[in-house]
Amino acid sequence: MAIVHPTALVDSGAELASDVEIGPYVVVGAQVRIGRGTRVGAHCVLSGHTTIGEDNVFHPFSSIGGVPQDKKYAGEPTRLEIGDRNMVREYCTFNTGTAQDSGCTRIGNDNWIMAYVHVAHDVQLGNHATLANNATLAGHVRLGDWVTVGGLSGVHQFVKIGAYAFIGFSSAISQDVPPFIMADGNPSSARGFNIEGLRRRGFGPARMAAVKRMYRLLYREGLTLDDAKIRMANLLEEYPEAQEDVQLMLGFLAESTRGIVR
Repeated sequence: MAIVHPTALVDSGAELASDVEIGPYVVVGAQVRIGRGTRVGAHCVLSGHTTIGEDNVFHPFSSIGGVPQDKKYAGEPTRLEIGDRNMVREYCTFNTGTAQDSGCTRIGNDNWIMAYVHVAHDVQLGNHATLANNATLAGHVRLGDWVTVGGLSGVHQFVKIGAYAFIGFSSAISQDVPPFIMADGNPSSARGFNIEGLRRRGFGPARMAAVKRMYRLLYREGLTLDDAKIRMANLLEEYPEAQEDVQLMLGFLAESTRGIVR
């Protein structure tokens, strides 16, 4: 059976896998589902229509599954879904979705989420992301895989941040950040591409060269965005090893709605 501290309040409607650990003074609501191996630290509150996967760790004082901070919210049965193996440090707040979007906030797998991080309604967070202390994701934000968001940074609602992007410390991100790009500042701008992050992810010389070319086309050759995309398409033949990377960038630019950081 789950290990539940005697001071915790777990609703009889909650579903806990057999080896879940619930710490002192935790509150677990009736519509919460928690998968195997997950540990919930002292004083956390898990509420709402919240589904949590396996082997997650929640450090003390986090609020998981609270209602959206959105004045339009009228009590609709929206959801929060959290994947597997996420590390969630102290005082984090994750909210459920809204009826104006998909109705679901989603957090993927293997994310490292540090203290005081806020994940607002309808955020779609991928896998292997790192969100440093006090990073704030506003409503409807989309983050790809392997994204890093520096401490004390804020991401404006509806912004998209592509896979492998890096957001520097104390930045205000109000436009989309393409994959692989490093951005920071207030107002934010592109500073380069995420060389060290790509090396750590195993990018070889050909893939690194293709990413460097895409960065230069976007930011260093004075091209319009449309012209840059046309030139990028030619890289599919020039760098066959990097076809997925080029397609990732082209797909992101095609779906960008707020314009990209420049």
